[in-house]
This record gives sequence, structure tokens and C-alpha cells, in this order.
Amino acid sequence: MHHIVFDNHHALARDFVDTVENPSFPCVGAKSALARGQMDILVGRNLTSAWDDLRILPALAATVGKYRADRALFRTLVVLFEGPESLTEEAFERHLWARAQSLSDKDEWLGYRPAAEVSSDPDDPHFSLSFAGEAFFVVGLHPNASRPARRFRTPAMVFNLHDQFEVLRAQQRYEKLRASIVARDVAVAGSPNPMLARHGEISEARQYSGRMVGPEWKCPFSRNSVEANVHG
Repeated sequence: MHHIVFDNHHALARDFVDTVENPSFPCVGAKSALARGQMDILVGRNLTSAWDDLRILPALAATVGKYRADRALFRTLVVLFEGPESLTEEAFERHLWARAQSLSDKDEWLGYRPAAEVSSDPDDPHFSLSFAGEAFFVVGLHPNASRPARRFRTPAMVFNLHDQFEVLRAQQRYEKLRASIVARDVAVAGSPNPMLARHGEISEARQYSGRMVGPEWKCPFSRNSVEANVHG
């Protein structure tokens, strides 16, 4: 595996670290990843462009490699984009899924199969994205997010390994961690996030962008798009 050069010392990365370290930031998982030195940060040019996809993909594979080597909890890959600095929630959601689609297509082209323990159908309650054979849950952040916990000064995609949630469940730690994050989020926002759901209840795809979506929302993602294009 090529050595990946991360951007943890980039000014934008330092801003993100400051955001996570802020006492009011609700995600204690991110705080743990940072404290344990298990948060890698890449800084890309623009969320609306494929420019950095070929840097992001090997970084995801490196994240998988590191996790499989030690199974240490709260390993995460944060991809920060320098722009655009002003997107509506709808536009951010559209571009986040376009990046997810592009990365998934390239992952498939490299010969990886989706992780066996999750579904690649975004309508399935057991859906997750897969990269380098491991399932990931994505958290999107951007300046115009309606939920304070999802705000950052530029667009960001945080890739969390799905297996870690399963480990926490097996250790009976998941519900406590989740309750802590929800309580902290309510303290910041004044109300619980109506989009939150547990894996297996309803597709997590609805939570990625942070936008409130109704039951009629359709996820603009398909894992088998490469295959479909090849076979007509």
C-alpha cells in the first residue's frame, strides 16, 4: 500500500480539530478518535469536483488497513473540502452523494466487493457505503447545515467504519454512547435530531447529509452503476 500523506497540519484541518475539541461539540466518538490519534484528515479542493477522488480512495483503503491491523475503536477519516463555501442543504446533499457515487464506482472498478454484512441498496435498513471491502457510515458537515452539530466552515465528509458500531453494540457500549451524543446535541440545538435512527430501523442514507428529509425522499445512489453501464 502506498504511504498516504495526510493533511492533519493544514490550516483547515486545524480548524476542524478546534471544532471537535470545542466543549459543545456533541460527537464524543470524534473526540475519542482525535484524543487517541486515530483521526486522519485529508484536505481536498472542491466537493463538487472529482479532482481529489483518487486521493480519497487510497486514504479510505489505508483507514481500512489500519483498522484491520488493530481493531482500535474510533478510527475515522475526515475529508475537508476547501469549497464551495456556500451551498444550500439540498445542493450539499446532491454533491455529497455525487462524491459517494464516484468513489463507489472507482472502488468497484478496482475490484472490491461491497462489505458482506451490509446492504448496498440505499433503501434497505441495513445500507452502508463500502470501500476497500469495509462498510462506512458517512457524516456530512457544511456551513449552512440546519443542525448546529453538522456545521463547519467548509464542506466535509467524515467516514466512520461501520464495524466499530457493531463492536460497541457487542460490548454493550453503543446505547450509552448514542444517548450521550443525543443529549449533547439537544443541549446545542435545543431539540433532538429527527433524522437519527439506529442501523436496521431505517436506511442510514437518510442521515448522511444532515438535511431533514421526509418519507418520500429517494437516495440518488446505486452501487451497481458501473456494472449497469458495462452491460447496457
